Amino acid sequence: MKTSIKYIVALFAMTLSFVSCSNDNETAVNELDGITKFKEITNDTHTIELYSQMGSLEQGYNEISLRIKENGTNNYIKNAEVSWSPLMHMTSMTHACPYSTVEKVTENGTLYEGYIMFQMAQNTTEYWDLKIDYNINGVDYTATDVIDVPASTKRKVNTFMGSDGTKYLVALIEPTTPKVAVNDMKVGVWKMQSMMNFPVVDGYTVKIDPRMPSMGNHSSPNNVHATQTLAGGLYNGKLSLTMTGYWKINLQLANAEGTILKGEEITESVTASSIFFEIEF
Repeated sequence: MKTSIKYIVALFAMTLSFVSCSNDNETAVNELDGITKFKEITNDTHTIELYSQMGSLEQGYNEISLRIKENGTNNYIKNAEVSWSPLMHMTSMTHACPYSTVEKVTENGTLYEGYIMFQMAQNTTEYWDLKIDYNINGVDYTATDVIDVPASTKRKVNTFMGSDGTKYLVALIEPTTPKVAVNDMKVGVWKMQSMMNFPVVDGYTVKIDPRMPSMGNHSSPNNVHATQTLAGGLYNGKLSLTMTGYWKINLQLANAEGTILKGEEITESVTASSIFFEIEF
C-alpha cells in the first residue's frame, strides 16, 4: 500500500513538472505569434532582434517588437530597461520622427514593444538608422544600425503646416485589413516641436469623408470622426467602406475649439481634400 501511494505521488509530481514545462514552452512560442523578425542589431555583448507583423518596415506607422539576446549564452534578457531613437540622415540635415516609449509586453517574457512613425521614406542618398539604448542590472549598453524604410504603396502619412503655424503629422494606423463594413479606424496625430521632438497632439478631431473617385466620388454612411479617449493616446473613429476598390479618405484636422487647421470639406466643386489617406482592397 505504501509503495502504491509513493508511486501515485511520484506520478503526480512528474505530471505537474510536465505541465509546468509545457506551459513555459507554450509561453515562449506564443510570445512571437503573429510577428516576424526583420532585423538584427549587434554590439559586442548582445544581439537585438527586431520584429513586426509584416516582417519589414515601411513609411508610416509601425508597431515594432524587440528581444535582446546575450551573445555568449544565447539567453534572452527579461529585465532590461529599453529606449530607442530613430534618426533620418538627409543630405543637409538630420531629424527624428514620432515614436513611443518601449514597454515590456509581459512580466516574465522576453519581448518589448512600441511604435515608430516614419514620416518619410528612405532613398538612394538619405536613410534612417535606429539607436537602441538599454540598461541591464545597472549597466548601460547601446547599439545602432541602418534600417530599411521603403515608401508605402498608398498614402498613409500627411505632413503639413496648419493655419496656426504648427507643423502636424497625421498617420493612418487601422484598418490594416479593410473590409466591406464599418471598420474600426485608428489615427495618430503629432506635431513637430523641434527636429528631434514630435509629441502627440491632444484633444483634436480628425474629420473623415471617404470617397470613391472612380464611382462618381460617392461617400458612405455611418462614418465617425476620429477623437481621443485618453490624453497622449491615439485617435479612434469608424470608417464605412461599402464596396471593394480604391478609396480616398479625405481629412480635416480640427483643434479643440473646432477650428479647421488643414483640409477642405468635400462639395460639388471641391472633390478632394488637400490631406487624405488612400485605401484599396
